[in-house]
Amino acid sequence: MDLRGKQRFFLSVFYFLSGFCFSSWASRIPTIKAEFEFNEAELGTILLFMPFSSLCGIPISGWLVSRYDSRVPLTFAFVFLAVAIFGIGMATSTVALIASICLFAFSMRILNISMNTQAVGLQKLYEKRINGSFHGLWSTGGIVGVGFSTLLVGMKTDISVHLTVVALITLAVTFISFSNLIKNDRTTSGNKLNLRKPDPYIMYLGLLVLFASICEGGMFDWGGVYFREVVKVELFTLGYLLFMVCMAISRFASDRVIESIGLARTYILSSSLIIIGITLSVLFATFWTSLIGFCFVGFGTASIFPMTLLLAGSSKKYSPGMGISIVATYGIVGMFVGPALIGYLAHAFNLRLAFIAFGIAGLMLIPISQLFFKHQKREPEEKMV
Repeated sequence: MDLRGKQRFFLSVFYFLSGFCFSSWASRIPTIKAEFEFNEAELGTILLFMPFSSLCGIPISGWLVSRYDSRVPLTFAFVFLAVAIFGIGMATSTVALIASICLFAFSMRILNISMNTQAVGLQKLYEKRINGSFHGLWSTGGIVGVGFSTLLVGMKTDISVHLTVVALITLAVTFISFSNLIKNDRTTSGNKLNLRKPDPYIMYLGLLVLFASICEGGMFDWGGVYFREVVKVELFTLGYLLFMVCMAISRFASDRVIESIGLARTYILSSSLIIIGITLSVLFATFWTSLIGFCFVGFGTASIFPMTLLLAGSSKKYSPGMGISIVATYGIVGMFVGPALIGYLAHAFNLRLAFIAFGIAGLMLIPISQLFFKHQKREPEEKMV
C-alpha cells in the first residue's frame, strides 16, 4: 500500500470510530432518560448543554488549526472522547452526567474539524471524489455502534459496562492509528475569524449544515424514543439502525450521484427525501411506514455534510481548517439545539407533532442552496468590480 492509500485507510478508521462512538451514546439516550426519570423537557434541557460546550471550541479549534498539524488535535480529542463516554456510562448524578456530556460535545467538535481537514487534504491527492466515502464510513461505524448497542440492550447489559467497553476500544484504536495520518498540513494563512464582515460563501454553507444537522441530530437523539413511545416498539433501536444503514448506503453512493446530477440538484433531491420521510413517519405512525420514513430521511440527510464541508474547505477567504471549523460550528449548533427543541415541542404538544420540525428544516435546504449557488456564480464578478 502506497503512502496515500495508507493515510486514506487510517483516516477511514477514525471516521468509522467517530460514528461508532456517537451512535453508542445516542442509542443509549432512552436508557439515560429512563434511569434518571427525565421527562421530554428535562431531557431537552440536558441535551442543550451540548451546543454550549461545543461552541466553547470555536476559538480553541481555530488556534489548534493554525498551530499544529491536524492529526495532533484529532488524537487528543479522541482520548478525551473516550473519557467522556466512560463518564456518561458511570454517571450517578445529573451533575456528573452533564459534565461528561459537555466533554463529549467539546471533543466531538475538535475531532470533526481535524478529520475533515485531513479529508480535504487527501481529496486534493485524488482525481476522483472520495470525500463521500469517509462520511459513509462514519455512518457505517454508526451502524455497528447501534447494532452493538441493540445486542447489549437485548441482553440487558448495564449502560456502565457498555460504554466502558466503547471507551477502551476508542483508546486502543487511537493509539494504533494516529501516527499514520497526514503530517505537515498546518496552515499559516486564512486562520483569522472575521466577525465584523461575515463571508456570504461560508454563511450559506453554514445554514445548509445547520438545517441538515437539525434533522440528523434529531433523528440520532429522538429516533429511538419515537419508536418506543409513538410507534410502541419494544426494541427501540430498530428505526435508528435502519436510518443509519440508509445514511451509509447513500454516502457511499453520494460521490457518483454528485458527479451525475451536480451539487445543486443533489441538495434539492436530499431535501425532497427528508420531507417525504418525515411526512410518512408523522402522518402514518405505524411500524412499517415509520421504518420507511426513517429510511427516506437517512437517504436525504446523508449527502449534505460531505459535500458542504468539502465546499467549505475550498473557501478562498479561509484556510481549509478554518472554513470547515466555521461551517462545522453551524452544524454542531443544529445537531444539539435541534434535539433540545424537539424535547420542548414534544413536552408542549407531543413527540409525533414535534417531528414536523424536521420536515421544515429539510425544506429550508432548497432555498438556501439556491442562494449559495447564485452567490458562487456572482463571486468572481464581484471581485473584478
